[in-house]
Amino acid sequence: MSDAFIISALRTPVGRYGGALSSIRPDDLMAHTIRSVVEGSGIDPAAFDDVVIGNANGAGEDSRNVARLAWLRAGYPDTVAGVTVNRLCASGMTSISMATALVASGQADLIVAGGVESMSRAPWVMPKPESAFAKPTAIWDTAIGPRFVNPAFPPRVNYSMLETAEEVARVKNVSREDADAFAVESQSRAQTALQAGCFNSEITAVEVTDRKGKVTIVDTDEGPRAGVTREGLARLKPIVQGGSVVTAGNSSSLNDGASAVIIASEWAIREHNLTPRARVAGATVVGLAPEIMGMGPVPATHKLLDRTGWKLDDVDAIELNEAFATQSLACIRELDLDSAKVNSWGGAIALGHPLGSSGARISITLLNRLEKSSARRGIATMCVGYGQGMALAIETV
Repeated sequence: MSDAFIISALRTPVGRYGGALSSIRPDDLMAHTIRSVVEGSGIDPAAFDDVVIGNANGAGEDSRNVARLAWLRAGYPDTVAGVTVNRLCASGMTSISMATALVASGQADLIVAGGVESMSRAPWVMPKPESAFAKPTAIWDTAIGPRFVNPAFPPRVNYSMLETAEEVARVKNVSREDADAFAVESQSRAQTALQAGCFNSEITAVEVTDRKGKVTIVDTDEGPRAGVTREGLARLKPIVQGGSVVTAGNSSSLNDGASAVIIASEWAIREHNLTPRARVAGATVVGLAPEIMGMGPVPATHKLLDRTGWKLDDVDAIELNEAFATQSLACIRELDLDSAKVNSWGGAIALGHPLGSSGARISITLLNRLEKSSARRGIATMCVGYGQGMALAIETV
């Protein structure tokens, strides 16, 4: 078995829903990110064995296999295949885990992994009629949440993400005040990190051309908001019917973005004279009750620690995807994490959550944080829709 190493890692800025990146198709956004990371590595594109990309939608311009399409759109050899994986919010992290497994088992030596989502461009869909001469039926927005719900499931399986966040607040006793305070801290940390240029080395700028031919360079995350206060968030209304905690201000947003990393074997490092940045030390996935899917990082992290032999005291930095303040707080409390180690540059409440990209994005930010602080071990972890959790461990070299 070979160890698997991260050679290079880049992401686009995270764009707001309908924002700076909304005019770019997801296959083009992913193509740009792949091109940036491959060119930066100096590796001949023909040397890659596979492209593994996470994508949670797939219903629109992602066109079911955005990995293959993005590679071709990047102008790279058609001899390199591509596969798209979907584990909802953890799709991008799953792509890194799958690439790692392929390299560790000797089935590949060089893989581009990552994820992409354009929630701005997610299409509307409707079911086919079940009988002739049927009238138009329901239409679903595919940007987020369940559609074509199976009536055989109990309601808890088909909870919206917002409903699961409210349920976690209820069962784990997370107050509105605590959730708002967490969101303010996320925004504040992100603002500080942006001003310090912490994200600059992990971002590949995107060139956007508008209808009039004007070119704009997008090189900064659009999500973080200055001046967010507890008093301001307290004025927002709850967004779950019958709920009292979850609001737009203490939740992640709808976003656009892409991320890519190069995973290499020890042989590939020697053959191509590469410099590894980190070793992927392990990855785990778990299942849990769908209605409290936000707690997924807890069992996923415990399983990861058991598998790697690490202890939490050994971990220098943690990226916990902030789908919602309620579930983030509940996970931090249940795992007894040092809050100073968690999302020190802000999280998805401020930076945004482009579903298919987010798992790779937080892994890239984790690597960046470790390198900038000369630290060694880090864990990225996240909750996943329909009751799942995932965690990934990396170790700088």
